[in-house]
Amino acid sequence: MPLPSSATADAYARLTEVIPGLAITELPLGRPLPTGGGWAQAAALAEGGAGLEAFLAWDDAQVRRDHGRAGRPDVIATFGLHRYAWPVCLLFTVPWFLHRRVPRLPVTHVSYDRTAAGLDMGHLVVRTESFACLPGDPAAALPGARTVAGEEALRAELRAAVAEHMEPLLAGFGPRMRRRGRALWGMATDEVVESLWYVADLFGEQPRAERELEALLPGTTKPYVGTAGFRALTGPDGESLPTRDRVSCCMYYTLDALDACPTCPRTCEAERVDKLLAAAAS
Repeated sequence: MPLPSSATADAYARLTEVIPGLAITELPLGRPLPTGGGWAQAAALAEGGAGLEAFLAWDDAQVRRDHGRAGRPDVIATFGLHRYAWPVCLLFTVPWFLHRRVPRLPVTHVSYDRTAAGLDMGHLVVRTESFACLPGDPAAALPGARTVAGEEALRAELRAAVAEHMEPLLAGFGPRMRRRGRALWGMATDEVVESLWYVADLFGEQPRAERELEALLPGTTKPYVGTAGFRALTGPDGESLPTRDRVSCCMYYTLDALDACPTCPRTCEAERVDKLLAAAAS
């Protein structure tokens, strides 16, 4: 097989095909991450200072525009972390899901511009210096490659790579969110699961994603909290409605109590069924 140009290029290309509102650029080694303008370096967000304040100003303005009032500071910070972590977790999980490759992307290797023109999910720039893969992968000949023994070892690499990136981010966002420890890692767990679950549906592979995520997060893999949480509800005509139980709450109910998501822990079973049926009909 030909040697790939990058361990993650094909996976990121496929991701942006199904989510055209997200752009991903891989930088050559040694090229600095972009700064200024709308760019937010992940390391600056993790510091929890002026960089994070500027980043959250976007969420504050969006809430005021869409809801006609300000959101609580902890709600704004929760929204900001969600809107960062959802696409960033895909930087790790999509290469793993599609090609069994896990990049290492510490906070010093990611920059995000969610104000980029024409991109409703923004523009991510990454610099990958190392990654894990399975024996026999052609990418094992690339610089920075490290082979691991098998699937469980690669799952451990994925959990470690996401945790390496998210831990400093949670430390930066946490005080503003008024959450600590388990609550923050519950949110990170939800972002890992729900982002890949959604994208796998666009790939036409959602059932496989459910199996893969259940193996990735069996409920005993700290610092992650709980399992992938998938289950099925039964509709009024006996139809099976796939859903999951979120570990955390995104706090959207503080702005619109009537429009909670169907996986929200505050949503009762009957309301879940109604929301899932409405989503399927649309």
